Amino acid sequence: MLTDLTIAQASEGLRKKEFSAVELTKAHTDAVEALNGRVNAYITVTSDKALEAAKKADSTLSAGEAPALTGIPLGIKDLFCTNGVRTTAASKIIGNFVPPYESTVTAKLLENGAIFLGKTNLDEFAMGSGNLTSAFGSVENPWHRKDDASVLVPGGSSGGSAAAVAAHMAMGATGTDTGGSIRQPAAYCGIVGLKPTYGRCSRWGTIAFASSLDQAGPMTRSVEDAAIMLSAMAGHDPKDSTSSNEAVPDYRAACGRSLKGLRVGIPAEYRAPGMSEEILAVWQKGIDMLREAGCEIVDVSLPHTKYGLATYYIIAPAECSSNLARYDGVRFGERAEGATSLDDLYEKTRHNGFGEEVRRRILMGTYVLSAGYYDAYYLKAQKVRTLIQRDFTQAFQKVDVLLTPTAPTAAFARDEKPEDPVQMYLNDIFTVPASMAGQPAMSVPVALDDKGLPLGLQLIGKHFDEETIIAVGSALEKAAGFTARPDLRAGVSA
Repeated sequence: MLTDLTIAQASEGLRKKEFSAVELTKAHTDAVEALNGRVNAYITVTSDKALEAAKKADSTLSAGEAPALTGIPLGIKDLFCTNGVRTTAASKIIGNFVPPYESTVTAKLLENGAIFLGKTNLDEFAMGSGNLTSAFGSVENPWHRKDDASVLVPGGSSGGSAAAVAAHMAMGATGTDTGGSIRQPAAYCGIVGLKPTYGRCSRWGTIAFASSLDQAGPMTRSVEDAAIMLSAMAGHDPKDSTSSNEAVPDYRAACGRSLKGLRVGIPAEYRAPGMSEEILAVWQKGIDMLREAGCEIVDVSLPHTKYGLATYYIIAPAECSSNLARYDGVRFGERAEGATSLDDLYEKTRHNGFGEEVRRRILMGTYVLSAGYYDAYYLKAQKVRTLIQRDFTQAFQKVDVLLTPTAPTAAFARDEKPEDPVQMYLNDIFTVPASMAGQPAMSVPVALDDKGLPLGLQLIGKHFDEETIIAVGSALEKAAGFTARPDLRAGVSA
């Protein structure tokens, strides 16, 4: 089936004229039509636009010299503004927003010939770890436990993108990662998720959650595909003051590179209390595979890791409080009716427009930024963040890359969601530190647990050294031989 191809395979097939871009796109629009009612991976489906774009892609391919992603159907997380296509951030407050401009990342993908199938679902304003907070309904993980019909979460916030790629409803998708929102859903859905170095991809035209943390990245079914997408997405953007002008290398060339002599660090602090033996066994399996590939395994310490989650949940809500202040029904956002005063307008608009988790984080952020608590919380958190960054800098003087688990568990069921929001936040325990330090990191699926669910391992690299984590990820992927895919029949995983 055409939907089973990787981006690399499809690109080659298009150039050999084994099939057309229209045929490839139609196969994916059919899959979206058949599955989205259940999986709910897409908020807005743009099949007609996709098929029109596919016709143009076929003309470009016939003329020769087509860009790398010409004719490749992708899903776009509904945080990226897309010209003329509704962009909601999965929130009621901007549920009818149609941007008159294109985000830099999506513009780059279009320049490279990509075709957009639609806008993928997410946790509201990217705030969540299970894709349970969207105003447009939860996303269903395409995977199921053996002999168990429980609906599993796909992870968050990029759960719609992860589910779409895992269910073969897109060849790849964009995600954004603030504290693990690309890597954790990638692990839960058995795909590859790559968070580049902070500043590698422009944030312009991407609806902000926490500006010092947000970073766009690719979600794909292979490391090679992630490399292809990142090459298109990355690059300096004068419209984004945090965008780096570091040269963008040929990431795909890093796939298959020899790892002989490469030093792989194993951080002691990632052996968290209460970790399952299964996660520890998969981690050891990854260590053994990389040792077999010629890597030197080095024990390292990141002593401030234990403060990462608490620090993140001070800094991220503070930035969210500031960024979301604009949605007040006056400047931006759907205005509530029946207000009797300006204060009442603000209150009604923001209560009706924001979901519970977003309101919670706004309140937390406003609290830590308030006059009496700024020094005690926010300023102290920024100092700890510097120490976390220093830990990585010192570790990378000894090693080239770090290997850790991506998440402490496999995907959990919707009805197993903890009542305590802090317990939900613990799903990001292994991904947050790299985000706080701005390091590039990638999750690679390596095994199934005893219930038939995918487990991923995380690679963390030096700033602007995505090539090394792609090279190591490619070797890990090959050694693991992970080829399992979900079966959408309830209670069955193939």
